[in-house]
Amino acid sequence: MPVKKPDVDPYAAVEDLRAALTKAGIVLPSLRVDLASPALRLIELGRVRADVAARLTQALQPGGRE
Repeated sequence: MPVKKPDVDPYAAVEDLRAALTKAGIVLPSLRVDLASPALRLIELGRVRADVAARLTQALQPGGRE
């Protein structure tokens, strides 16, 4: 039997992610809920510059942004 994933409000998820990214000094200007597929609850991360991708990578590494 497949495991049911918990329902997560995509709007709350976007705001939580935006807050966490802001705390890490990262801005994703295109971050939003994907309105074209509401049943899938997708989040649109958008395109970013290479320097932003590098900072995001650093922040996701163990010990990054301490």
